[in-house]
Amino acid sequence: MSNSADSPGTGSTPERARRFRPVRILTAAVFALAGLIFFTSFNTAKGTNIRTDSSLLKLSDLIHERSRENGELDETNGTLRQDIEALAERDDGSTKAEDDKLAALEERAGTQKLKGDSLTVTLNDAPPDATAKLPGYPEPQPDFLVIHQQDLQAVVNALWQGGAKGIKVMDQRLISTSAVRCVGNTLILQGRVYSPPYKITAVGDPGKLQRTLAASPAIQNYMVYVNVYGLGWKVEENGPVTLPGYSGTVDLHHAKPVE
Repeated sequence: MSNSADSPGTGSTPERARRFRPVRILTAAVFALAGLIFFTSFNTAKGTNIRTDSSLLKLSDLIHERSRENGELDETNGTLRQDIEALAERDDGSTKAEDDKLAALEERAGTQKLKGDSLTVTLNDAPPDATAKLPGYPEPQPDFLVIHQQDLQAVVNALWQGGAKGIKVMDQRLISTSAVRCVGNTLILQGRVYSPPYKITAVGDPGKLQRTLAASPAIQNYMVYVNVYGLGWKVEENGPVTLPGYSGTVDLHHAKPVE
């Protein structure tokens, strides 16, 4: 008589147990992972609809919403500043000479409106299907077809060099602490977001401004892309215009004059 451990009936049971044990472990792992996913989703949602909750909007939507809010705050700040200045002018005890000096400083700082002959430069992206229009140049990469931060800065710097008394980019006045920055193909200026075409308006001698634009090496390089790939470039003399005064906050705490 054979031992019971060697019989087919008893010997096959442990073998089946060993065979199905990995499957049971895998099943348990799947249920554990599903539980973790449900817990993570619940913890993220916290009782809200995670598909429509405003706190989970796309980053681009959030940026444009903040830009709109910043624009409204700038307008409110400008109105309050005008009210404060009107109250201060009623009886501030200053002399006319002091008032004239203050007005000149405010004009130079860019916080007051400025009227004069002007020049407007418009930059724009090239068409998305642009090809090289001149022989000897490679077919464009996506980077060749959009306006970059250095292009805007080159125009602004050339206009200052040409004696501009004031500059407006889009609808905002530039001051000494303004920074022209681009993220992707959008311009971020003083907390607000803009898309091309970009308009830069300067008050000054239009003839001199045009000459400094033409003499700028950075703009000469930009013009290669204008001629080859179709980047937008337009310069217009507008006659007398009025630039708005800067109405935002000033973060500068310390300044030292250039010697």
